[in-house]
Amino acid sequence: MSLPVTDFDERYRAISARDTRFDGQFVTAVRSTGIYCRPSCPARTPKPENVAFYPTSAAAHEAGFRACKRCLPEAAPGSPAWDLRSDVAARAMRLISSGVVEREGVAGLAARLGYSTRHLTRVLSTELGAGPLALARAHRAHMARMLLVGTDMPISEVAFSAGFASIRQCNDTIREVFALTPGELRARRRGPEAVAPGAIDLVLPYRGPLDAGGVFDWMAARAVTGVEVATSTAFSRHLRMAGGSAWFEVSLDASARLHLRARVAQLGDLAPLVSTVRRIFDLDADPSAVDQALSAHPELAPLVARTPGIRVPGSADPHEMLIRAMIGQQITVVAARTALTALAEALGERTEQGLLFPTMSAIAEHGAEVLRGPGARIRAIVGAAAALADGSLTLTVGDDGPSQRAALLAMPGIGPWTADYVRMRVLGDPDILLPGDVALRAGAAASGLPGDPIPLVAWAERTAPWRSYLSAHLWRAAPVRPRRASQSSVPKETP
Repeated sequence: MSLPVTDFDERYRAISARDTRFDGQFVTAVRSTGIYCRPSCPARTPKPENVAFYPTSAAAHEAGFRACKRCLPEAAPGSPAWDLRSDVAARAMRLISSGVVEREGVAGLAARLGYSTRHLTRVLSTELGAGPLALARAHRAHMARMLLVGTDMPISEVAFSAGFASIRQCNDTIREVFALTPGELRARRRGPEAVAPGAIDLVLPYRGPLDAGGVFDWMAARAVTGVEVATSTAFSRHLRMAGGSAWFEVSLDASARLHLRARVAQLGDLAPLVSTVRRIFDLDADPSAVDQALSAHPELAPLVARTPGIRVPGSADPHEMLIRAMIGQQITVVAARTALTALAEALGERTEQGLLFPTMSAIAEHGAEVLRGPGARIRAIVGAAAALADGSLTLTVGDDGPSQRAALLAMPGIGPWTADYVRMRVLGDPDILLPGDVALRAGAAASGLPGDPIPLVAWAERTAPWRSYLSAHLWRAAPVRPRRASQSSVPKETP
Protein backbone atom coordinates (compact mmCIF):
# COMPACT_ATOMS: atom_id res chain seq x y z
CA MET A 1 0.00 0.00 0.00
CA SER A 2 2.16 2.82 -1.14
CA LEU A 3 1.14 6.43 -1.00
CA PRO A 4 -0.70 7.64 -4.13
CA VAL A 5 1.47 8.53 -7.09
CA THR A 6 -0.06 11.49 -8.91
CA ASP A 7 2.84 13.38 -10.46
CA PHE A 8 3.31 12.76 -14.22
CA ASP A 9 7.11 12.70 -14.01
CA GLU A 10 7.07 10.24 -11.11
CA ARG A 11 4.70 7.93 -12.97
CA TYR A 12 6.76 8.19 -16.13
CA ARG A 13 9.90 7.25 -14.20
CA ALA A 14 8.01 4.23 -12.85
CA ILE A 15 7.06 2.97 -16.32
CA SER A 16 10.55 3.68 -17.65
CA ALA A 17 11.94 1.47 -14.88
CA ARG A 18 9.16 -1.11 -15.43
CA ASP A 19 8.61 -0.98 -11.69
CA THR A 20 6.25 -3.76 -10.63
CA ARG A 21 5.47 -2.00 -7.35
CA PHE A 22 3.14 0.35 -9.22
CA ASP A 23 1.15 -2.36 -11.01
CA GLY A 24 -2.50 -1.92 -10.10
CA GLN A 25 -2.03 1.65 -8.89
CA PHE A 26 -2.53 3.25 -12.29
CA VAL A 27 -2.49 2.34 -15.98
CA THR A 28 -0.54 3.88 -18.83
CA ALA A 29 -2.49 4.68 -22.00
CA VAL A 30 -0.54 5.20 -25.22
CA ARG A 31 -2.29 7.50 -27.68
CA SER A 32 -0.30 6.31 -30.70
CA THR A 33 -1.40 2.69 -30.27
CA GLY A 34 -4.74 3.01 -28.47
CA ILE A 35 -3.54 0.54 -25.82
CA TYR A 36 -3.19 0.82 -22.06
CA CYS A 37 -0.63 -1.13 -20.02
CA ARG A 38 0.43 -1.83 -16.48
CA PRO A 39 3.50 0.19 -15.35
CA SER A 40 5.81 -2.84 -15.60
CA CYS A 41 4.88 -3.70 -19.21
CA PRO A 42 8.01 -5.01 -20.97
CA ALA A 43 7.17 -3.19 -24.22
CA ARG A 44 9.28 -0.23 -25.29
CA THR A 45 8.61 2.83 -23.17
CA PRO A 46 6.44 5.26 -25.14
CA LYS A 47 7.39 8.89 -25.62
CA PRO A 48 6.06 11.19 -22.89
CA GLU A 49 3.96 13.17 -25.34
CA ASN A 50 2.09 9.99 -26.30
CA VAL A 51 1.29 8.97 -22.72
CA ALA A 52 -1.76 9.52 -20.55
CA PHE A 53 -2.15 8.06 -17.08
CA TYR A 54 -5.47 6.85 -15.66
CA PRO A 55 -6.27 5.85 -12.08
CA THR A 56 -8.25 2.77 -13.16
CA SER A 57 -8.56 0.51 -16.16
CA ALA A 58 -12.22 1.50 -16.36
CA ALA A 59 -11.17 5.10 -16.98
CA ALA A 60 -8.91 3.93 -19.81
CA HIS A 61 -11.81 1.90 -21.26
CA GLU A 62 -14.06 4.94 -21.14
CA ALA A 63 -11.40 6.98 -22.94
CA GLY A 64 -11.39 4.46 -25.80
CA PHE A 65 -8.25 2.42 -25.01
CA ARG A 66 -8.01 -1.37 -24.94
CA ALA A 67 -5.90 -3.60 -22.72
CA CYS A 68 -2.40 -4.62 -23.73
CA LYS A 69 -2.25 -8.26 -24.85
CA ARG A 70 1.34 -8.55 -23.69
CA CYS A 71 1.22 -7.38 -20.06
CA LEU A 72 -2.52 -7.94 -19.39
CA PRO A 73 -3.00 -5.05 -16.95
CA GLU A 74 -6.24 -6.62 -15.69
CA ALA A 75 -4.10 -9.39 -14.13
CA ALA A 76 -2.24 -7.00 -11.82
CA PRO A 77 -2.92 -7.03 -8.08
CA GLY A 78 -5.60 -4.59 -7.00
CA SER A 79 -4.77 -1.04 -6.06
CA PRO A 80 -3.64 -0.55 -2.45
CA ALA A 81 -5.32 2.86 -2.50
CA TRP A 82 -8.75 1.47 -1.63
CA ASP A 83 -7.53 0.55 1.85
CA LEU A 84 -5.25 3.52 2.29
CA ARG A 85 -7.96 5.97 1.28
CA SER A 86 -11.20 6.23 3.23
CA ASP A 87 -13.15 8.56 0.94
CA VAL A 88 -16.31 7.67 -0.96
CA ALA A 89 -14.36 6.53 -4.03
CA ALA A 90 -12.36 4.01 -2.03
CA ARG A 91 -15.44 2.78 -0.19
CA ALA A 92 -17.25 2.41 -3.52
CA MET A 93 -14.39 0.37 -4.98
CA ARG A 94 -14.43 -2.01 -2.01
CA LEU A 95 -18.18 -2.51 -2.40
CA ILE A 96 -17.95 -2.94 -6.18
CA SER A 97 -15.34 -5.67 -5.76
CA SER A 98 -17.64 -7.43 -3.28
CA GLY A 99 -20.39 -7.65 -5.92
CA VAL A 100 -22.82 -5.00 -4.68
CA VAL A 101 -23.54 -3.62 -8.17
CA GLU A 102 -24.37 -7.10 -9.50
CA ARG A 103 -26.71 -7.80 -6.57
CA GLU A 104 -28.24 -4.41 -5.89
CA GLY A 105 -27.46 -2.25 -8.91
CA VAL A 106 -25.97 1.23 -8.89
CA ALA A 107 -28.92 2.46 -6.83
CA GLY A 108 -28.05 -0.05 -4.10
CA LEU A 109 -24.40 0.99 -4.17
CA ALA A 110 -25.36 4.66 -3.89
CA ALA A 111 -27.75 3.95 -1.02
CA ARG A 112 -25.07 2.10 0.92
CA LEU A 113 -22.77 5.10 0.53
CA GLY A 114 -25.45 7.65 1.42
CA TYR A 115 -25.53 9.39 -1.97
CA SER A 116 -27.94 9.73 -4.86
CA THR A 117 -27.09 7.71 -7.96
CA ARG A 118 -26.44 10.87 -9.91
CA HIS A 119 -24.12 12.37 -7.31
CA LEU A 120 -22.20 9.11 -6.86
CA THR A 121 -21.67 8.84 -10.61
CA ARG A 122 -20.37 12.40 -10.67
CA VAL A 123 -17.99 11.79 -7.74
CA LEU A 124 -16.55 8.57 -9.17
CA SER A 125 -16.20 10.03 -12.66
CA THR A 126 -14.27 12.96 -11.21
CA GLU A 127 -12.10 10.89 -8.85
CA LEU A 128 -11.55 7.71 -10.89
CA GLY A 129 -12.35 8.68 -14.46
CA ALA A 130 -15.35 6.35 -14.74
CA GLY A 131 -18.78 5.90 -13.24
CA PRO A 132 -19.96 2.95 -11.12
CA LEU A 133 -21.27 0.92 -14.06
CA ALA A 134 -17.99 1.22 -15.94
CA LEU A 135 -15.99 0.37 -12.81
CA ALA A 136 -18.13 -2.71 -12.17
CA ARG A 137 -17.79 -3.72 -15.81
CA ALA A 138 -14.00 -3.49 -15.61
CA HIS A 139 -14.06 -5.64 -12.48
CA ARG A 140 -16.14 -8.26 -14.32
CA ALA A 141 -13.71 -8.20 -17.24
CA HIS A 142 -10.80 -8.79 -14.86
CA MET A 143 -12.59 -11.73 -13.24
CA ALA A 144 -13.54 -13.24 -16.61
CA ARG A 145 -9.95 -13.04 -17.82
CA MET A 146 -8.72 -14.74 -14.66
CA LEU A 147 -11.21 -17.59 -15.08
CA LEU A 148 -10.52 -17.99 -18.79
CA VAL A 149 -6.77 -18.38 -18.32
CA GLY A 150 -6.84 -20.10 -14.94
CA THR A 151 -9.60 -22.70 -15.27
CA ASP A 152 -11.27 -24.98 -17.78
CA MET A 153 -14.73 -23.67 -16.91
CA PRO A 154 -17.00 -23.46 -19.96
CA ILE A 155 -17.17 -19.92 -21.30
CA SER A 156 -20.88 -19.81 -20.45
CA GLU A 157 -20.04 -20.47 -16.78
CA VAL A 158 -17.23 -17.95 -16.89
CA ALA A 159 -19.70 -15.27 -17.95
CA PHE A 160 -22.03 -15.78 -15.00
CA SER A 161 -19.21 -16.41 -12.52
CA ALA A 162 -17.69 -13.07 -13.43
CA GLY A 163 -21.01 -11.33 -12.79
CA PHE A 164 -22.23 -10.73 -16.34
CA ALA A 165 -25.98 -10.87 -16.95
CA SER A 166 -25.58 -12.83 -20.19
CA ILE A 167 -23.03 -14.70 -22.27
CA ARG A 168 -23.37 -12.11 -25.02
CA GLN A 169 -22.58 -9.28 -22.61
CA CYS A 170 -19.47 -11.15 -21.49
CA ASN A 171 -18.32 -11.82 -25.05
CA ASP A 172 -18.83 -8.21 -26.10
CA THR A 173 -16.94 -6.89 -23.07
CA ILE A 174 -14.01 -9.27 -23.56
CA ARG A 175 -13.72 -8.26 -27.21
CA GLU A 176 -13.88 -4.57 -26.37
CA VAL A 177 -11.43 -4.66 -23.45
CA PHE A 178 -8.88 -7.16 -24.76
CA ALA A 179 -9.51 -7.08 -28.53
CA LEU A 180 -9.79 -10.89 -28.31
CA THR A 181 -12.67 -13.32 -28.13
CA PRO A 182 -13.00 -15.35 -24.92
CA GLY A 183 -11.74 -18.40 -26.80
CA GLU A 184 -8.70 -16.53 -28.11
CA LEU A 185 -7.94 -15.18 -24.65
CA ARG A 186 -8.08 -18.70 -23.21
CA ALA A 187 -5.78 -20.00 -25.93
CA ARG A 188 -3.11 -17.47 -24.94
CA ARG A 189 -2.65 -18.84 -21.42
CA ARG A 190 0.78 -20.06 -20.51
CA GLY A 191 1.82 -23.21 -18.69
CA PRO A 192 0.02 -26.52 -18.25
CA GLU A 193 -3.66 -27.01 -18.75
CA ALA A 194 -5.91 -26.16 -15.83
CA VAL A 195 -7.23 -28.74 -13.41
CA ALA A 196 -9.98 -31.22 -14.15
CA PRO A 197 -13.30 -29.85 -15.49
CA GLY A 198 -15.60 -28.61 -12.75
CA ALA A 199 -12.77 -27.59 -10.44
CA ILE A 200 -11.66 -23.99 -9.89
CA ASP A 201 -7.97 -23.47 -9.32
CA LEU A 202 -6.79 -19.89 -9.66
CA VAL A 203 -3.39 -18.34 -9.05
CA LEU A 204 -3.82 -15.18 -6.97
CA PRO A 205 -1.50 -12.33 -7.98
CA TYR A 206 0.18 -10.27 -5.27
CA ARG A 207 3.08 -7.91 -4.73
CA GLY A 208 6.01 -9.56 -3.03
CA PRO A 209 7.44 -10.20 -0.59
CA LEU A 210 4.61 -12.06 1.11
CA ASP A 211 4.72 -13.46 4.62
CA ALA A 212 2.28 -16.22 3.70
CA GLY A 213 3.48 -18.42 6.55
CA GLY A 214 2.57 -15.73 9.05
CA VAL A 215 -0.99 -15.52 7.70
CA PHE A 216 -1.38 -19.31 7.73
CA ASP A 217 -0.07 -19.43 11.32
CA TRP A 218 -2.51 -16.68 12.33
CA MET A 219 -5.38 -18.67 10.83
CA ALA A 220 -4.23 -21.93 12.43
CA ALA A 221 -4.20 -20.35 15.89
CA ARG A 222 -7.80 -19.17 15.46
CA ALA A 223 -9.38 -21.85 13.25
CA VAL A 224 -12.91 -22.69 14.37
CA THR A 225 -13.21 -26.47 14.21
CA GLY A 226 -15.68 -27.60 11.55
CA VAL A 227 -15.75 -24.17 9.88
CA GLU A 228 -12.04 -23.68 9.17
CA VAL A 229 -8.94 -25.81 8.65
CA ALA A 230 -5.45 -24.33 8.67
CA THR A 231 -1.92 -25.71 8.30
CA SER A 232 1.47 -24.07 7.79
CA THR A 233 0.86 -23.89 4.02
CA ALA A 234 -2.92 -23.87 3.54
CA PHE A 235 -6.16 -22.44 4.85
CA SER A 236 -9.70 -23.49 4.00
CA ARG A 237 -13.13 -22.65 5.30
CA HIS A 238 -16.85 -22.73 4.65
CA LEU A 239 -18.72 -19.47 4.44
CA ARG A 240 -22.09 -18.03 3.54
CA MET A 241 -22.38 -16.03 0.32
CA ALA A 242 -25.34 -14.21 -1.22
CA GLY A 243 -26.27 -17.23 -3.34
CA GLY A 244 -25.73 -19.90 -0.71
CA SER A 245 -22.93 -21.77 1.01
CA ALA A 246 -19.42 -21.79 -0.40
CA TRP A 247 -16.02 -23.31 0.34
CA PHE A 248 -12.50 -22.24 -0.54
CA GLU A 249 -8.93 -23.28 0.09
CA VAL A 250 -5.82 -21.15 -0.34
CA SER A 251 -2.51 -23.00 -0.53
CA LEU A 252 1.11 -22.09 -1.17
CA ASP A 253 3.07 -24.10 -3.74
CA ALA A 254 6.81 -24.68 -4.05
CA SER A 255 7.13 -21.65 -6.35
CA ALA A 256 5.57 -19.34 -3.74
CA ARG A 257 2.37 -19.02 -5.75
CA LEU A 258 -0.94 -18.81 -3.95
CA HIS A 259 -3.60 -21.11 -5.36
CA LEU A 260 -7.31 -20.67 -4.73
CA ARG A 261 -9.65 -23.64 -5.01
CA ALA A 262 -13.33 -22.95 -4.51
CA ARG A 263 -16.86 -24.27 -4.71
CA VAL A 264 -19.89 -21.99 -4.79
CA ALA A 265 -23.62 -22.71 -4.87
CA GLN A 266 -24.22 -19.93 -7.37
CA LEU A 267 -21.75 -18.92 -10.09
CA GLY A 268 -22.30 -15.22 -9.39
CA ASP A 269 -20.75 -15.68 -5.94
CA LEU A 270 -17.33 -16.57 -7.33
CA ALA A 271 -16.13 -13.02 -8.05
CA PRO A 272 -17.12 -11.72 -4.58
CA LEU A 273 -15.47 -14.81 -3.07
CA VAL A 274 -12.17 -14.03 -4.82
CA SER A 275 -12.35 -10.46 -3.49
CA THR A 276 -13.00 -11.80 0.01
CA VAL A 277 -10.00 -14.11 -0.17
CA ARG A 278 -7.80 -11.26 -1.36
CA ARG A 279 -8.87 -9.20 1.66
CA ILE A 280 -8.26 -12.10 4.05
CA PHE A 281 -4.67 -12.44 2.83
CA ASP A 282 -4.15 -8.68 2.32
CA LEU A 283 -2.98 -9.36 -1.23
CA ASP A 284 -3.45 -5.83 -2.54
CA ALA A 285 -0.94 -4.41 -0.07
CA ASP A 286 2.30 -2.80 -1.23
CA PRO A 287 4.81 -4.51 1.11
CA SER A 288 7.81 -2.73 -0.34
CA ALA A 289 6.38 0.65 0.61
CA VAL A 290 5.41 -0.57 4.07
CA ASP A 291 8.75 -2.26 4.73
CA GLN A 292 10.72 0.72 3.50
CA ALA A 293 8.80 3.14 5.70
CA LEU A 294 8.98 1.02 8.86
CA SER A 295 12.61 -0.05 8.47
CA ALA A 296 13.64 3.61 8.31
CA HIS A 297 13.27 3.57 12.12
CA PRO A 298 16.23 1.82 13.77
CA GLU A 299 14.01 0.17 16.39
CA LEU A 300 11.90 -1.48 13.68
CA ALA A 301 14.57 -2.37 11.12
CA PRO A 302 15.35 -5.75 12.76
CA LEU A 303 11.64 -6.63 12.86
CA VAL A 304 11.19 -5.86 9.18
CA ALA A 305 14.33 -7.77 8.26
CA ARG A 306 13.04 -10.75 10.23
CA THR A 307 9.59 -10.68 8.59
CA PRO A 308 9.56 -8.89 5.23
CA GLY A 309 6.19 -8.57 3.57
CA ILE A 310 4.17 -8.92 6.76
CA ARG A 311 0.41 -8.83 6.22
CA VAL A 312 -2.60 -7.79 8.30
CA PRO A 313 -5.23 -10.50 7.74
CA GLY A 314 -8.72 -9.38 6.80
CA SER A 315 -12.07 -10.97 7.61
CA ALA A 316 -14.25 -13.46 5.76
CA ASP A 317 -17.44 -11.81 6.99
CA PRO A 318 -17.83 -8.46 8.81
CA HIS A 319 -20.62 -9.69 11.11
CA GLU A 320 -18.71 -12.81 12.07
CA MET A 321 -15.62 -10.69 12.72
CA LEU A 322 -17.43 -8.56 15.28
CA ILE A 323 -18.69 -11.62 17.15
CA ARG A 324 -15.25 -13.22 17.11
CA ALA A 325 -13.66 -10.04 18.44
CA MET A 326 -16.22 -9.68 21.20
CA ILE A 327 -15.89 -13.30 22.28
CA GLY A 328 -12.12 -12.88 22.31
CA GLN A 329 -12.26 -9.99 24.75
CA GLN A 330 -10.27 -10.51 27.95
CA ILE A 331 -9.53 -14.18 27.26
CA THR A 332 -6.70 -15.95 25.48
CA VAL A 333 -6.72 -16.88 21.81
CA VAL A 334 -7.02 -20.56 22.78
CA ALA A 335 -10.01 -19.88 25.01
CA ALA A 336 -11.65 -17.75 22.32
CA ARG A 337 -11.18 -20.52 19.78
CA THR A 338 -12.78 -23.03 22.16
CA ALA A 339 -15.76 -20.76 22.77
CA LEU A 340 -16.24 -20.04 19.06
CA THR A 341 -16.03 -23.73 18.20
CA ALA A 342 -18.72 -24.51 20.78
CA LEU A 343 -20.89 -21.72 19.37
CA ALA A 344 -20.45 -22.99 15.80
CA GLU A 345 -21.17 -26.59 16.71
CA ALA A 346 -24.32 -25.64 18.63
CA LEU A 347 -25.78 -22.97 16.37
CA GLY A 348 -23.97 -23.26 13.04
CA GLU A 349 -25.75 -24.33 9.87
CA ARG A 350 -24.77 -27.73 8.52
CA THR A 351 -24.83 -28.05 4.74
CA GLU A 352 -23.59 -30.60 2.24
CA GLN A 353 -20.42 -28.55 1.94
CA GLY A 354 -19.78 -28.34 5.69
CA LEU A 355 -20.41 -26.24 8.78
CA LEU A 356 -21.23 -22.55 8.43
CA PHE A 357 -20.63 -20.01 11.18
CA PRO A 358 -23.92 -19.21 12.96
CA THR A 359 -26.15 -16.49 11.57
CA MET A 360 -26.64 -13.36 13.62
CA SER A 361 -30.29 -14.35 14.10
CA ALA A 362 -29.26 -17.70 15.58
CA ILE A 363 -26.82 -16.05 17.98
CA ALA A 364 -29.39 -13.44 18.96
CA GLU A 365 -32.00 -16.11 19.72
CA HIS A 366 -29.89 -18.85 21.29
CA GLY A 367 -26.44 -17.41 22.01
CA ALA A 368 -27.17 -16.97 25.69
CA GLU A 369 -27.78 -20.72 25.96
CA VAL A 370 -24.35 -21.58 24.56
CA LEU A 371 -21.97 -18.78 25.55
CA ARG A 372 -20.16 -18.93 28.87
CA GLY A 373 -18.63 -16.16 30.96
CA PRO A 374 -19.76 -12.94 32.61
CA GLY A 375 -23.42 -12.18 32.06
CA ALA A 376 -22.72 -8.63 30.87
CA ARG A 377 -20.39 -9.89 28.16
CA ILE A 378 -22.91 -12.48 26.96
CA ARG A 379 -25.66 -9.87 26.84
CA ALA A 380 -23.38 -7.58 24.84
CA ILE A 381 -22.58 -10.30 22.29
CA VAL A 382 -26.20 -11.34 21.92
CA GLY A 383 -27.26 -7.69 21.68
CA ALA A 384 -24.72 -6.97 18.94
CA ALA A 385 -25.90 -10.04 17.00
CA ALA A 386 -29.52 -8.89 17.33
CA ALA A 387 -28.62 -5.41 16.09
CA LEU A 388 -26.82 -6.86 13.08
CA ALA A 389 -29.72 -9.21 12.39
CA ASP A 390 -32.40 -6.52 12.43
CA GLY A 391 -30.28 -3.96 10.59
CA SER A 392 -30.09 -1.40 13.38
CA LEU A 393 -26.31 -1.89 13.24
CA THR A 394 -24.67 -2.14 9.82
CA LEU A 395 -21.18 -3.44 9.25
CA THR A 396 -19.73 -3.74 5.73
CA VAL A 397 -16.42 -3.49 3.90
CA GLY A 398 -17.60 -0.17 2.45
CA ASP A 399 -18.25 1.64 5.73
CA ASP A 400 -16.76 5.00 6.54
CA GLY A 401 -14.14 4.24 9.18
CA PRO A 402 -14.93 6.92 11.79
CA SER A 403 -18.68 6.35 11.39
CA GLN A 404 -18.25 2.60 11.81
CA ARG A 405 -16.16 3.13 14.93
CA ALA A 406 -18.72 5.51 16.44
CA ALA A 407 -21.57 3.08 15.75
CA LEU A 408 -19.69 0.23 17.41
CA LEU A 409 -18.71 2.27 20.45
CA ALA A 410 -22.37 3.16 20.93
CA MET A 411 -23.15 -0.53 21.47
CA PRO A 412 -23.07 -1.89 25.05
CA GLY A 413 -19.95 -3.93 25.76
CA ILE A 414 -17.91 -2.67 22.79
CA GLY A 415 -14.87 -0.59 23.70
CA PRO A 416 -12.11 1.11 21.70
CA TRP A 417 -10.03 -2.08 21.27
CA THR A 418 -12.88 -4.00 19.67
CA ALA A 419 -14.02 -1.11 17.48
CA ASP A 420 -10.49 -0.45 16.21
CA TYR A 421 -9.69 -4.13 15.78
CA VAL A 422 -12.82 -4.59 13.66
CA ARG A 423 -11.86 -1.54 11.62
CA MET A 424 -8.44 -3.05 11.01
CA ARG A 425 -9.80 -6.46 10.01
CA VAL A 426 -13.00 -5.51 8.16
CA LEU A 427 -12.00 -2.30 6.37
CA GLY A 428 -8.34 -3.19 5.94
CA ASP A 429 -7.41 0.16 7.48
CA PRO A 430 -3.59 0.24 7.37
CA ASP A 431 -3.21 2.83 10.13
CA ILE A 432 -4.65 1.29 13.31
CA LEU A 433 -2.69 0.94 16.55
CA LEU A 434 -4.11 -0.92 19.55
CA PRO A 435 -2.08 0.56 22.43
CA GLY A 436 -4.07 -1.17 25.16
CA ASP A 437 -3.37 -4.64 23.80
CA VAL A 438 -1.27 -6.68 26.23
CA ALA A 439 0.63 -8.69 23.63
CA LEU A 440 1.29 -5.63 21.47
CA ARG A 441 2.72 -3.71 24.40
CA ALA A 442 4.92 -6.67 25.30
CA GLY A 443 6.24 -6.73 21.74
CA ALA A 444 6.87 -2.99 21.87
CA ALA A 445 8.87 -3.27 25.07
CA ALA A 446 10.88 -6.19 23.67
CA SER A 447 11.68 -4.09 20.59
CA GLY A 448 12.95 -1.08 22.51
CA LEU A 449 9.77 0.96 22.14
CA PRO A 450 7.67 2.42 24.96
CA GLY A 451 5.63 -0.29 26.64
CA ASP A 452 2.99 2.02 28.12
CA PRO A 453 0.01 3.13 26.01
CA ILE A 454 0.42 6.92 26.02
CA PRO A 455 4.12 7.08 25.05
CA LEU A 456 3.64 4.20 22.61
CA VAL A 457 0.89 6.12 20.82
CA ALA A 458 3.13 9.18 20.64
CA TRP A 459 6.08 7.18 19.27
CA ALA A 460 3.94 5.32 16.73
CA GLU A 461 2.72 8.54 15.11
CA ARG A 462 5.97 8.60 13.14
CA THR A 463 4.98 5.36 11.38
CA ALA A 464 1.64 6.65 10.02
CA PRO A 465 -0.06 5.61 7.77
CA TRP A 466 1.25 2.09 8.45
CA ARG A 467 0.40 1.59 12.12
CA SER A 468 -1.58 -1.60 11.43
CA TYR A 469 1.61 -3.16 10.05
CA LEU A 470 3.55 -1.80 13.01
CA SER A 471 0.98 -3.57 15.21
CA ALA A 472 1.51 -6.82 13.30
CA HIS A 473 5.27 -6.61 13.84
CA LEU A 474 4.88 -5.85 17.54
CA TRP A 475 2.50 -8.77 18.02
CA ARG A 476 5.05 -11.00 16.33
CA ALA A 477 7.80 -9.63 18.59
CA ALA A 478 5.95 -10.34 21.84
CA PRO A 479 8.30 -12.67 23.77
CA VAL A 480 5.63 -14.36 25.88
CA ARG A 481 1.91 -14.27 25.28
CA PRO A 482 0.17 -13.68 28.59
CA ARG A 483 -2.14 -16.50 29.63
CA ARG A 484 -4.56 -14.21 31.41
CA ALA A 485 -5.57 -10.60 31.19
CA SER A 486 -7.00 -8.56 34.02
CA GLN A 487 -10.53 -7.23 33.75
CA SER A 488 -9.07 -3.84 32.84
CA SER A 489 -6.83 -5.14 30.09
CA VAL A 490 -7.73 -5.44 26.48
CA PRO A 491 -8.92 -8.47 24.44
CA LYS A 492 -6.57 -11.13 23.16
CA GLU A 493 -8.04 -11.87 19.73
CA THR A 494 -4.64 -10.83 18.39
CA PRO A 495 -1.72 -12.55 16.73
